[in-house]
Amino acid sequence: MDWSNCTSIGLVFILAFLYILKIGGFWNNHRRKNFPPGPRALPIIGNLHLFDLKRPYRTYLQLSKVYGPVFSVQMGQRKIVVISGYKTVKEALVNHADAFAERPKVPIFEDLTKGNGVVFARGENWKVMRRFTLTTLRDFGMGKRAIEDRIVEEYRYLADIIGSQEGKPFDLSKIINAAVANIIVSILLGNRFDYKDSRFVRLIQLTNENMRLAGKPLVTLYNIFPYLGFLLRANKNLLRNRKEFLDYIQVTFVEHLNTLDKNFQRSFIDAFLVKQQEEKSTTNGYFHNGNLIGLVTNLFTAGVETISTTLNWSFLLMLKYPEIQRKVQEEIEQVIGSNPPRIEHRTQMPYTDAVIHEVQRFANILPLDLPHETAADVTLNGYFIPKGTYIIPLLTSVLQDKSQWEKPDTFYPEHFLDANGKFVKKDAFMPFSAGRRICAGETLAKMELFLFFTSLLQKFTFHPPPGVSISDLDLSPAVSFNVIPKPYKICAVTRS
Repeated sequence: MDWSNCTSIGLVFILAFLYILKIGGFWNNHRRKNFPPGPRALPIIGNLHLFDLKRPYRTYLQLSKVYGPVFSVQMGQRKIVVISGYKTVKEALVNHADAFAERPKVPIFEDLTKGNGVVFARGENWKVMRRFTLTTLRDFGMGKRAIEDRIVEEYRYLADIIGSQEGKPFDLSKIINAAVANIIVSILLGNRFDYKDSRFVRLIQLTNENMRLAGKPLVTLYNIFPYLGFLLRANKNLLRNRKEFLDYIQVTFVEHLNTLDKNFQRSFIDAFLVKQQEEKSTTNGYFHNGNLIGLVTNLFTAGVETISTTLNWSFLLMLKYPEIQRKVQEEIEQVIGSNPPRIEHRTQMPYTDAVIHEVQRFANILPLDLPHETAADVTLNGYFIPKGTYIIPLLTSVLQDKSQWEKPDTFYPEHFLDANGKFVKKDAFMPFSAGRRICAGETLAKMELFLFFTSLLQKFTFHPPPGVSISDLDLSPAVSFNVIPKPYKICAVTRS
């Protein structure tokens, strides 16, 4: 066989393939007048070679130092515009809220949600589902005394399990996950689970595992090159977990449907099913089972992951900074004493409030925000961004903006305190994002963070396990879709 001839034929095919990609625009720079600048893209892969795929936000931060607060990168065929720094992110998400309100189609999330629910929904479906979600969450107590009472009740179960560890090292994260999950479950289903209930444990496991899987480099590659999905198989485990989760949800809302009374709605699911029945006479229905499953999945995932991850960071930071833990406990003694903490105490506890805010800023659990898409042509910082452009608001650059924070790389509660020790609100505090796509559960999250954190520090003092020094405690995050602490053990000693 003439190998040189084979090589020539192979080279011709490769060149022909690359030419087809080129004329098909597969790595077009899309350079147009005033489009945001960025690094030069390579054929096919774009700027992929520049990225730390485990922690892409770090690469974006470095690129923002080179190209400024509005820049572009190319990932495969897709042009992405990144906005960074408090001033620019606020300008985009708040001052141009409507223009930046759309959500792009991300392959892995299209596979998981089919555009249903609220988090990755688009267009009119998103508007209808968001309006229903906000109204229904308020109806079932979000921000009101009713949900506060549930959190206080849930804390008692949590404290009993922590107390039963008798000061020995244990993994706090699983118990925190269960307590937090029960709050959103009480809204979605109208009841709570025992922490050892096998179905409940499995639902939390599936949610946690999918968040870890969604942050894997292979999934990032799948999102960039979805046509290679058959090779990468990156979505296989995610979809399997999703099916198991949905099978349980399906059974649950069928049970609710069998006992539905529109005059006595017990839960979020009941409220949706009532809307579904009312809508049967209309043609452009939004209250179908796909949206119900999507909403329940969105709210369960967001309601468990964001709050429990923040609380897990908070207790790791209390181990790392015992003097801050002591100051919080002193304030609890002065303001609350032995009474159960309530939301009304928050304004009387500026130091504790500052510590919780600083945990959220420092932990930076969603550094890239969720992706946005421009709903119209827009000009930002003098750059033209066409409709349909994939946008990454770099929240980590807001929470670490040197023009807004005195010590952006340090855990420093004084960021939220004035010279007199009073709490100070900061506009650059955006852990829940901003604008039209701000987190729907922000009010509930703030309530849970304050009540769980304060209640636990009122009853327990937390220490590292024997033989583990403060300097041994690792604050670098694990690999996940969100920024989570690496697994750690903790000792909880009951305070007298």
